[in-house]
Amino acid sequence: MEKQALLSATGPRDSYGSMPPEADPAASAFPETSPGEEWASAPPVDMLDDVVGYEGTASGGDGSYILPPVSIAEGARRDVPRPQTAWSIPSITEDIAREAFIEFASSKCCYSISPAKDMIFRDLRPYNTYRYRLESFTESRSTKWKMVPYSGQFVDSSAYGIPPLPWDIIVERPPMFQDHEKKIAVPHTSSIKGCHICMTLGKIACNKCTMTGQVKCWVCKGRGSQLGNDICTRCNGFGLQKCTHCSGQGTELCKTCKASGQLMVFIQLTVKWKNIIDESIADQQSGLPLDLYDKMAGQNILTDQQYRVYPVAGFPENPINQASQLAIQKHQSELTRTSHIIQQRQTIEFIPITQVFYEWKGTEYNYFTCGTKNKVYAPDYPAKCCCCSIL
Repeated sequence: MEKQALLSATGPRDSYGSMPPEADPAASAFPETSPGEEWASAPPVDMLDDVVGYEGTASGGDGSYILPPVSIAEGARRDVPRPQTAWSIPSITEDIAREAFIEFASSKCCYSISPAKDMIFRDLRPYNTYRYRLESFTESRSTKWKMVPYSGQFVDSSAYGIPPLPWDIIVERPPMFQDHEKKIAVPHTSSIKGCHICMTLGKIACNKCTMTGQVKCWVCKGRGSQLGNDICTRCNGFGLQKCTHCSGQGTELCKTCKASGQLMVFIQLTVKWKNIIDESIADQQSGLPLDLYDKMAGQNILTDQQYRVYPVAGFPENPINQASQLAIQKHQSELTRTSHIIQQRQTIEFIPITQVFYEWKGTEYNYFTCGTKNKVYAPDYPAKCCCCSIL
């Protein structure tokens, strides 16, 4: 299996063959934001500079996705998966089936364990199956214009160098097959602009008093008098009182620039890592509800992880071969439109399922033992006082 190095600012080259940008003081001006944190809203179009390589970058929304370059890993060697030729999952016995049934009944406060202890076995019918899973760990990059209040911090402008292209910026990857997101400022794209909200004044009109500094008295509703024509003691008969929102100033500090009158505008790069999963079950001849398969533990008989996996071929159950081919084709055609597939992993699990037929008090019933942990599914348990049967 071909191993792919993580992006690192300490190495001479990243996984795309690009040289890391030289260290500069811009990092202190742009601390990384957490997934739930946002910079200020996007600036208007007339405030945006022309940046080579970032033409057409949006100033709002989710940003513009940037297609990755042809990766140097495209030529990496790939190994054909070889399923394990032998695995050991013992056939369920009557003792194991009874033990699982007793444990199931004991876990229900409203169930009697008598059927599980006193039942007579009639038949054990296997419905063993396989579960196929494909995981594609992807990285996507998008850019958009953002702004923050300017308070004297370092401005990483184009005077410090040419802005690197979106996929040339080195960003440390999270662990494989885990969703993550990072937002950083693109180096050398910053500039200072006057605040378009307050027109560089640092203040805006108070929207409560419309710059008058006074609002209608809430006690007399602006009449100046109360019941019986008495003068309103709250406003002394004027019908107006000082605006508490702006303390009578008529203006309030601009929240966009935090009263500085200036904004630092820059391009924000958003890097998203996502683990895309497709699962298939070889067959469901048992008739069990489909959602139960998600809760069944299986025994892994194949794990194939590399840059790109080949479709499984020659597996004894042809539905697994077909599921592998369809899933890989789907991920290749859909995910590569906006992202780069870093690594893929496909697995096959053997899932033992047995339907147990038994008799209790002259009536026949049945239940299922599911997965390697022999979890029981028994929707028609004969001695219960309420409808409660979940895997």
